[in-house]
Amino acid sequence: MTCGEMIVSEEFREIIRDYAATESVPGFEEYCIQTITPEISIVSFREPFDVPVSISRYQHFGIPKCYGLMQEEAQGGFPFDPFPLIASGITQVQREPLNLKGRGVILGFVDTGIRYTQDVFRDESGQSRILALWDQSIQEGPPPEGMLYGTEYTREQINRAIASGNPRQAVPSWDELGHGTAMASVAAGSALTDGASGGQSFIGAAPEADIVVVKLKGAKQYLRDYYLIPDDVPAYAESDIITAVKYIERFAVTFERPVVICLGIGTSYGDHTGSGILSRYLSEVAGRRSRAAVVCGGNEGDTSHHFYASEESAQSQDVELRVGEGDRGFILEFWTEGVNNYTVGVRSPGGETIQNANSRMNQLINYGFIFEKTVLQVEYQRIEPRTGRDVIVFRFENPTPGIWTFLVRSSSGTSIGGFHMWLPIRQFLSGDTYFLKPDPYTTLTDPAMSPDTITVNAYDDRDGSFYNRSSRGFAADLGIKPDLTAPGVDISTSVGNRSGSSMAAAITAGAAAQMMQWAVIEGNYMLASGREIKNYFILGAVREEGVLYPNRMWGYGKLQIRRTFAELAGLL
Repeated sequence: MTCGEMIVSEEFREIIRDYAATESVPGFEEYCIQTITPEISIVSFREPFDVPVSISRYQHFGIPKCYGLMQEEAQGGFPFDPFPLIASGITQVQREPLNLKGRGVILGFVDTGIRYTQDVFRDESGQSRILALWDQSIQEGPPPEGMLYGTEYTREQINRAIASGNPRQAVPSWDELGHGTAMASVAAGSALTDGASGGQSFIGAAPEADIVVVKLKGAKQYLRDYYLIPDDVPAYAESDIITAVKYIERFAVTFERPVVICLGIGTSYGDHTGSGILSRYLSEVAGRRSRAAVVCGGNEGDTSHHFYASEESAQSQDVELRVGEGDRGFILEFWTEGVNNYTVGVRSPGGETIQNANSRMNQLINYGFIFEKTVLQVEYQRIEPRTGRDVIVFRFENPTPGIWTFLVRSSSGTSIGGFHMWLPIRQFLSGDTYFLKPDPYTTLTDPAMSPDTITVNAYDDRDGSFYNRSSRGFAADLGIKPDLTAPGVDISTSVGNRSGSSMAAAITAGAAAQMMQWAVIEGNYMLASGREIKNYFILGAVREEGVLYPNRMWGYGKLQIRRTFAELAGLL
């Protein structure tokens, strides 16, 4: 079996490693290694189906996290609403004298693909502005150079397909869900005119940027089963997202061809400090010259999926979780702060209590209940390698509806720091499950805590209010995230109106392409990286009187790129 076949085969699992794996992998006879960087590799390997996925076997960071889409369909549709772009200062800098439309810049999208036949992705001559499309889910054609799976379609192939009578026969990749198409059209849609009035009927933030798209393949079934993700919900594996970022980053040419990578996906798994491998890799890429990465903050602010106890209250805490009817199961993660000696017991709705999970556990333990059908798997990892924190993973199968109570105690009374508990993102839960005393903060989704990325929350440009579903910061280690807010409510896209932090990220990615054109293509600041672009945006951000910045909801303020240039010109 070839490496490409192993990567897509349901018979093979993946482990993410924070080092370059050698040519041999002890313990496995069949395996394949994808080297991402000298510090990151992905190993596909065959394992018997009866071997459970566990952090004691693979490490917490080694199990690919599953990510979901961070937008929802909104009411309404066309006609095109230009005000989100105007509120962000984007429309103003598209005009003379700046004339910033993303010329010479590449916008890359890691998402659900793209409906490449749409007019919003063509230039004035009718040719496609899509440089390349890597569909990870199609194995019939050649993969990109240096990649081991999927099929790459070039601009030439896309143009021939569009000119043919049956484009999807020539280039079968298609965005069935529309999420990636919506993102790309908002960030980089070409200007369209209304034939009747001659007026503008649609335009994206960077209508002259070139486009690169990765259509992610769906997460493998073993991961969906491990995370207990509902069958009808899209989910994507961290390992495939990492390879997608590597693919897009290769299109950058330092000082000549900038790349802006945009992600509208997120997950609540992990410690929420930006220590995960995807977060660190994105930060590494965004720190390079002529690169930037924009990620959404997530839509978890109103879900009641996060609980926090400070050091003062954490010594003895009963945490109540309400499990809804019909919830087939979920993974809940418990993360400590600092050096701790916590034990955690669990009491079922029927009153049965399991023994305390404690730091001496280093194996997966299954618990059953006499009066419940629930199966509870508990695993404790002392000093998780990438964070230095303790983590307990609780995996509930067929949880009994009602109130479950976590009995958290400091075993020695000397614990330093509090603790966090996170449920999965809303779409990964099959029932109405939530904490009774939640904390709406520290609900940003991974990779929003990535240090050098531009992390964006959403607001409603119609009245200036914060989008109630947007996640809140800061990071669990108090790192300043989000960085900015941008319009994200009822945004016009080429597939209908959408809301969510992914829409805010798409608008900001388009603005980043405008900024890269000014900085790199036009030679005003050739050394620009994502770090500098972020600071340019912070310079011009709109900040309200009476609000303390940086802010857990607003970051450093609302995106306003026109104000950035006014600041640079000394006009403010």
